[in-house]
Amino acid sequence: MAWLLDPDVWASFATLAALEIVLGVDNLVFIALQAGRLPAARQASARRLGLGLALGTRLLLLWSIVWMVHLTTPVLSVLGHGFSWRDLILIAGGGFLLFKGTREIHLRVEGRDDHAAATRVHPGFASTVLQITLFDVVFSIDSVITAVGIAEDIRIMVAAIIVAIAVMLVASGPLTAFIERNASVKMLALSFLLLIGMVLVADGFGFHMPRGYIYTAMGFSILVEGLNLLASRRRGAARARRRKDRM
Repeated sequence: MAWLLDPDVWASFATLAALEIVLGVDNLVFIALQAGRLPAARQASARRLGLGLALGTRLLLLWSIVWMVHLTTPVLSVLGHGFSWRDLILIAGGGFLLFKGTREIHLRVEGRDDHAAATRVHPGFASTVLQITLFDVVFSIDSVITAVGIAEDIRIMVAAIIVAIAVMLVASGPLTAFIERNASVKMLALSFLLLIGMVLVADGFGFHMPRGYIYTAMGFSILVEGLNLLASRRRGAARARRRKDRM
């Protein structure tokens, strides 16, 4: 237990946990959108089960470090460019996010989303959990590789990943509710889905985009949307006061 008293261990854990939480933002947006399509009574169960399976997946990936290293070995060459299994997984996952985000935005712009919401059958619970779990695998690849690169002790990696999943579990519920309450925020979340999909595809083709730039852009967009929501609520409150004064 002496290793618990080593300040370098705690510094490594804090750094890795913070990075894992930041890298989980992409996943959190996807989870919120997927869970939001289920009946309200089943959303929390889907989030918990999906993230629980995701935790198991990440831990299995950690204990398969040798296999993870082989994921970055080129297995396919197209026009002189080599693609590894990691690249192919990122391209497939990013392509699906681009398709899904584009389809959802199209429905909302065309005005068919509200009508469809009243008439469609909710997606299955099992399929929703499966999608959350599978896409956590896609998002986990870079997360686990980052963990292996920063920490040398697998106990630190495991602890940091557990903390990150716990934070995602706590944050996913309020985020899902907030997105469902605000139509403009849902559109913003769908645009984030397109951005994340584009980044995954670009990474798969060898064009790495620094995540700091991506998260800064997302943070700025969230700040602007927050100001818009605040201004809208104040306008609504002012209109309510004027109606009350006229009565």
